[in-house]
Amino acid sequence: MPHSQPFARSRANGFTLVELMAVIVLLAIALTAVTFSFSKSLQSAKIRGASRDLVAALRYTRGQAIVKGKQSVLLLDLDNNSYTAPGKGAVKLPKGMNLRLTTAETEVTGGNSGGIRFFPDGSSTGGHISVLQGQREWRVNVAWLTGEIALDEAPEAN
Repeated sequence: MPHSQPFARSRANGFTLVELMAVIVLLAIALTAVTFSFSKSLQSAKIRGASRDLVAALRYTRGQAIVKGKQSVLLLDLDNNSYTAPGKGAVKLPKGMNLRLTTAETEVTGGNSGGIRFFPDGSSTGGHISVLQGQREWRVNVAWLTGEIALDEAPEAN
């Protein structure tokens, strides 16, 4: 008599639909997390780059005041989110970024414009310029006595 197992189920090699769906869902979650992280890093790099360009423009303006022996002003247009260094064209911030200026009252040139003035000895009128994008803020501080320019990232607001 042949040896057989009645009603024995043979399982084909492979995966069930439920197993495949579970793997797809896990991959989608992982991909979403990576994409979100990359997007946030890209935004951070953009605002950091724009802030560093602003610092370079301020340092250039200070250098021009020292080298030429006369006052030099970096002008900001808050309506257009742009700034202009002496002898250079206007630089507009990337879309979605905004400027905010705190400066001496004598340097306010309009409702939404003003500047930071540097003197031949390297000093300045002082103040700070904030570069904002969503909850992120990078602040460029200009010391009035020394004209020193420093870039700080403000903590993220909740």
